[in-house]
Amino acid sequence: MTGSDGDENRKIAEVLDGLDEAGDEESVSVEQVVEAMGDRSFAPLLLVPALIMVSPISSIPGTPTISGLIIGLIAVQMLIGRDSLWLPGFLRRRKVSSKRMHKAVDFLRKPVSYVDPVLKERLTFLTDKPANTIALLTCVAITLVMPLMEFVPMLASVAALAISLFAAGLLIRDGLLVGAGYVVVAIGIATTNFFI
Repeated sequence: MTGSDGDENRKIAEVLDGLDEAGDEESVSVEQVVEAMGDRSFAPLLLVPALIMVSPISSIPGTPTISGLIIGLIAVQMLIGRDSLWLPGFLRRRKVSSKRMHKAVDFLRKPVSYVDPVLKERLTFLTDKPANTIALLTCVAITLVMPLMEFVPMLASVAALAISLFAAGLLIRDGLLVGAGYVVVAIGIATTNFFI
């Protein structure tokens, strides 16, 4: 449930490399990203739209909603134990310009270069069954309110950060990241309640 073939010991920088190489000179489609990552690599595929939401691409109108829909579908399929990812055609055909994607990847590389070296397998009880089910259900719950976050851009970034932590934690089997994801969710809820 934490991913499939070839996910073990995969670092975040490798996911960025795959994202950077996807697509062509003009644009990058969701279909091309899935092909680059492998449709059996659920944890990296969960991480990609979350990272995109943390990047400047999130400023494009509709991006939080589309990313949330993709994240929700991936998380649900991880929960039910599908062998390969299914996405509807209208999502697979969604595109962003290659220029924007390369800028987003470049934006993410610096923070990832600091984080990657300290990531390792630890606290794996948080990344393995049954605890990983809670992390995935939390991701699904976040995506259900993602369309509302279009009106509060900063909140969408906080939500994306939480999902990124969950996805990276499941990918690397680093329970510390999963725990950090819960902390970010709690901060997001507290902040929302404060402003409401």
